[in-house]
Order: sequence, then C-alpha cells, then structure tokens
Amino acid sequence: MNAFEKYVGQVFDGRYKITKILGVGGMAVVFEAFDTKLNRIVALKMLKDEIANDSQSVKRFINESKAVSMLAHPNIVSIYDVSVKDNLKYIVMERVDGITLKSYMTQKGVLSLSETLSYTEQILRALEHAHFKGIIHRDIKPQNIMLLKNGRIKVTDFGIAKLPNAETVTMTDKAIGTVFYISPEQASGKPIDQRSDLYSLGVLMYEMVTGKLPFNAESPVSVALMQVNAKAKPPREIMSNIPMGLEQIIMLAMEKQPDRRFQNAAQMLRHLLQIKNNPTYVFKTKSRDGKIAIEDVEKDKPVKKPVGKISRPMFPVILGVTLALLLVASVSVLHVIKMFNTSQEITDTQTVVVPDLMGQVITEDINKELVAQGFKLTFSYDDSQPDIPVRTVLAQSPEAGAQRKIIPGQQYCDITLTLSRGKDAKILPDLTVKDYREVEIKLSDMGLKYTEVFEENENIPVSYVIRTMPMAGDKVNAGETVTLYISKGTDVKYIQVPGFVGLTEEQAKARLSEYNLTLGEVTYEQSSLPKGTVISQSREANEKVPEKTEIGLVISSGQENQQSGEAPNQN
Repeated sequence: MNAFEKYVGQVFDGRYKITKILGVGGMAVVFEAFDTKLNRIVALKMLKDEIANDSQSVKRFINESKAVSMLAHPNIVSIYDVSVKDNLKYIVMERVDGITLKSYMTQKGVLSLSETLSYTEQILRALEHAHFKGIIHRDIKPQNIMLLKNGRIKVTDFGIAKLPNAETVTMTDKAIGTVFYISPEQASGKPIDQRSDLYSLGVLMYEMVTGKLPFNAESPVSVALMQVNAKAKPPREIMSNIPMGLEQIIMLAMEKQPDRRFQNAAQMLRHLLQIKNNPTYVFKTKSRDGKIAIEDVEKDKPVKKPVGKISRPMFPVILGVTLALLLVASVSVLHVIKMFNTSQEITDTQTVVVPDLMGQVITEDINKELVAQGFKLTFSYDDSQPDIPVRTVLAQSPEAGAQRKIIPGQQYCDITLTLSRGKDAKILPDLTVKDYREVEIKLSDMGLKYTEVFEENENIPVSYVIRTMPMAGDKVNAGETVTLYISKGTDVKYIQVPGFVGLTEEQAKARLSEYNLTLGEVTYEQSSLPKGTVISQSREANEKVPEKTEIGLVISSGQENQQSGEAPNQN
C-alpha cells in the first residue's frame, strides 16, 4: 500500500484532494478524497499505474462509469465524475461508509435469517432496476456488495456489466467474474441475460445461510466445471434450521438451465418477500422433467379482490371452481386445517394486480390514484420519440397483470415507467450547493414543480441543496417535479478566518489547526518577503466559513538570488 501513499495530499484536476487510502484491489486503488468544488467527501477509484495503459482494463473502467451513470437507485453506488487521461484515469463516486459483504461474512460466518433476507431483498431491488435499464451486472459476489453501518446494501463494480446496445467487456481472465459465483452459461461461454445475475445471487444466498460455497475445488477451472455440471448439496443438509421455503428459493435460483430459474428479479423478490412475511411458508412443488420447481406465490394462496386492471380473468374463475369442487367433495379435515392456516397468513396482506399503463399520459391525478391503490411510481424518460405526447408511458416494469402482496398503508408495489419526453424538454442545471429557496425560484421560472426532502449532512451547509432527482444534465419537461435533497447540517459551526499573511508556513499550519480549519492547496512564488512567509490566502481574513473549510496558501520561495544561495545585495 505504500506505493500509493505518494498520492495522499495531492489534488487531482484542481478539485479532488486525496485524503487517505481506502483499499487496493487487483486493478485499482480507492482513495477517500475531498471535492473542493462541491465541499463534500467522495471516493476516488484510480486505475493502478501498471495497468493504466492496458486497453482491456481501461475499457472495463469506462464500462463501469457508463453503466452506473445510467442508474439511479438507493442500493447502487452513485458515480459523480469520470476522468480518463493519458496519465490519470479515475472515477469519482459516492463515499460509502461500510465494509464489503465478504468481509462481514468472513467475520461473522453464517448470517441470520433476517440478515440474509434483508440483504437479498436489497440486492434484488438493485438488480430489478439495472435489468429494467438493460444492464446485466455479470459479477454479483459479496466482494462487490457494500454493507453500510445502517444495514443498507450498495451494489458496486459494474466493470464487466453488459450494457444495452453497446460493446461490452470481453470475458477474459480479468473480466470473467469470480468462478465461485458465475452462472453455468458464463462458465461455458454461452449468451447471458438477467437470469445469470440471479444464479450468482443464489450462490451468494447459499453462502450466507450455510457459511460455505456450493462449489469449491483446488483450481478455478474445476470450480467452473462444477458450476456447469454438478448439483449443489441442499442447504438444509448443512444447516437444518434453514427454512424450507428459503432453500426452495436458493435451489431454484441455482438451476443449471436458465429457463428453469426465476425469470426476473421481480419474480424472485416476490417469493423472497413471502418468506420474509412468513418464514415457515413452504411453496407448492411439482415434478417437471425430474426437477422440482416452485409455482408462483399467487397460485399457492387465496387471492383477495385485486386492485387495478386484471389481465388474467380466468384465474379467479379457476380458483372458484376448485374451491367449489373441494366443498362438494367434502374436503378432509387436513385440507380444512391447511386452508385455515393459509388464510391466517394473509390476514394483513392484500394482493394487487399491476394495471396496464402502456400508452397512458401520467398526470398528477393518475399518480395520486395509483398511490391510493397501493402503487408507487418511479419514472425514467426517453426522448427518442418526440412526436409522442409528453409523459406518455412507453414501457413499464413489472408488466401488466403481475401480482404483488402488500400490507395496505405500510407497503407499496413499485412500478417503473419509461415516459416520453415530448418536444419541449429542458436540461436541468446543476443546482447543488445553492440555497434551496433560490433553487425553488429557479425551478418555478423553468415551469417545474419541486418537492423537498431534508437530510443530515456534515459537509453541505444548512438549507443548501445536496443533490437533485432528476440529476444535473437530465432532461425535464414543464410541469415535472424535481426532488430537492436539502441539508439539515449536523450543528455545523462557523468561524472567522484568521489572517495568515506574514506568518511563516509552520505558524500558519499551527493557526489552521487552532481554528479547526484544513490546509488546502499550497503553492510557492518568488517574492521579496523572506522565504517561507505566507504571501496570500484563498479565503479573506474575517470571512465566516464552516469548520474544516480548506484554506489555500501562497508561500514565498524568496528571491532568485536567495534561491541560488547568494546573499542579497545590501546596498
């Protein structure tokens, strides 16, 4: 790690001051840095010097920045800036205060049921968002999952992700992903899709609940072959206290044939939430070519009156006929008990059916109506079809007719909609680190609406905008709502900047520490003042600034003849 300590204290591109090393990987080193422009702490991921000129490594690096820039999700790490220059290649991303899930699993061993379900749920939500955008991660493993102190999960490292309509990174030894988690189709070089990520997640779940990998061998090649050909030992044979339903989910996710797995993240998430609501639940199974497959949750339990448009009208009829036949046939006591127990499981839940919103123009009234029905809308935008009226639904996920279980008043069914931009889209300017009242006036002038979310932030002053959603550079339409995330601060103290001019460099540093200020960029200029004397400072004396604000200093390097060792002319 010493090889990278030389960067600590340096300022990249006149903006990012490196404060410390966070970690070193095979291809890159990650620093903590301070963004002097936006006054915030960030993480800076820099390619190692020895591979900075390797075309495959650079392609992977750029691939990661492209992939994450397309995404905006609380369970996916955010990227702020990218620099790919001849001598310096780095990505600036949000600073995540946590450890990798791998480190946590190594420390703790087998994870609890609640932890496994919580972490898996968050990863699935991240994958559902990425897959909807056409992005396949291809390297889901605990090393690429960050665990924050508050229990939130962040999916990272989209370096070998498959992007829509773009050249993706070749699956070389540097970009194939870890063989312990790759899907059979990845290991055998076959085409991959979103189901490949679900296989890798199944392996990760297996490791979380058992403390062991399903496939292990002395060489990576042997492990890859096992991923293709071998069947994993059921988790309950290792840990008997694992719920049967959870084992079913894991084994279905790890099916060798993609067609026999969960077909998308939303489907897998629906089953996972069933176990989260009732850990003792066991899914119905059926034989299929010698395999055991989980039927849909909706077929396992009675369905209450659905909300929204139903795309499968025969289902309630079939259910009614089945119940009638059971009653006519004088169902056995065991069946009655089972029905009674099943009905108890869903006392507090309600089944909602995703409505068909394709082609509709989404207004505030429609949005409010859907919220009242138990749906929560998330929007992305497409400006490739300007002739279609603004806010017309071009795509939706989940698709119409999909069913979800929710607890009314506590949970919502998330629907992601792709809307048309129309012809009059505007570019949202950078509104960060500005007083939110000024920002709201600006948005109103642009014909935009806004909503406020206040957050604690130790770097952004109180009442200033931390970030916006949509983000700066995104296109927005008149009438669209912009969410402002506004700093509540953390009792930030303001102090008057002292005068440093005339002090020696050491005296100035001591005074910075005394006033709880931070040393910024230091430059040296020739001057008639004695060598080592402060000539000027970046912040004026008596100016009020938050604590820990950086103060840049210009230091005298003396006169030219002083530098050369000659005594100055005394005449």
